[in-house]
Amino acid sequence: MKVKELRDQNADELLTRVNTLKKEIFELRQQKSTSGKAEKPTRFKTVRKEIARIHTILNERKKQDGK
Repeated sequence: MKVKELRDQNADELLTRVNTLKKEIFELRQQKSTSGKAEKPTRFKTVRKEIARIHTILNERKKQDGK
């Protein structure tokens, strides 16, 4: 997802998205450990980056609310 699309979502939607992505990365790791390789090895990087983007947006919102 694009950053603009993520910023338009509320906190609950973002947290749901993080949980979905964490499940996906878990499944990718499991697939890698059982078969020796993942179907889409580049997906690890994109999922981790998207999780980081979401956490960044959530932290920015916390800081804005604290001011």
